Amino acid sequence: MPEGDTVYRTAFHLNEVLTGRTITDWSLRVPQHATSDLRGCTVDEVVSRGKHILHRIGDMTLHTHLKMEGDWHIYPYGTRWKKPGWKARAVVGTETHTTVGFELGAVDLIRRADEDSVVGHLGPDLLGADWSAERAIANVEADPSRPISVALLDQRTLAGLGNEYVAELCFLRGIRPETPVGDTDAAAIVQLAHRLITANRDRVVRTTTGDTRRGRQSWVHARSGKPCLRCGTIIEEGSLGRAPTQERVTFWCPRCQR
Repeated sequence: MPEGDTVYRTAFHLNEVLTGRTITDWSLRVPQHATSDLRGCTVDEVVSRGKHILHRIGDMTLHTHLKMEGDWHIYPYGTRWKKPGWKARAVVGTETHTTVGFELGAVDLIRRADEDSVVGHLGPDLLGADWSAERAIANVEADPSRPISVALLDQRTLAGLGNEYVAELCFLRGIRPETPVGDTDAAAIVQLAHRLITANRDRVVRTTTGDTRRGRQSWVHARSGKPCLRCGTIIEEGSLGRAPTQERVTFWCPRCQR
């Protein structure tokens, strides 16, 4: 699932080409909204909220979530799509550009006044204008027995972190992913998360090491069986989650994270 900075950049670029433009092409290729038609309406803005994208159009909002496979493409009008049409779930076009949401995990068309029905459960957005470190820290600390990685991945606690950031944050703080929240400095972790994702917000290549060279962008994430970039110890891999059906893969260095 994409990290919050990827979703932020996606919304930013959609906003650049759609805001203030009149919709000339509209298609939601999901049964519940297949007959909707917002052609002739003007796009007010496109924003991200955690890992969600909101197209605000008059008194309506197109809500989408990329989940694992989804992405939005932007094409100059008349350009051939890079993915087959049968994978498209949403098309929003203007006289200058066609934007296509492929393999989206969620597509909802709701009244703007009802946005809380799809994003109201989210915690403070790490990349949002209303980011509140105090609220996020309080949310993380609310359950001291919960593993820190589970708390950080819970979008109700704070919105925007995925597997990669959580594994890297645990490494940078020198703690194992299963460490109970009560045994960590939650405030320091939340503040580091905000600095780290903000630093990557406008980068095409994400890095948590400060090195953008291939294979050196992450300390531990997706590096199971490889030597730690800091100490050389072999990186290990495991799974954690709120429930067995919600377990996510995580990575750690057994020497740097004790």
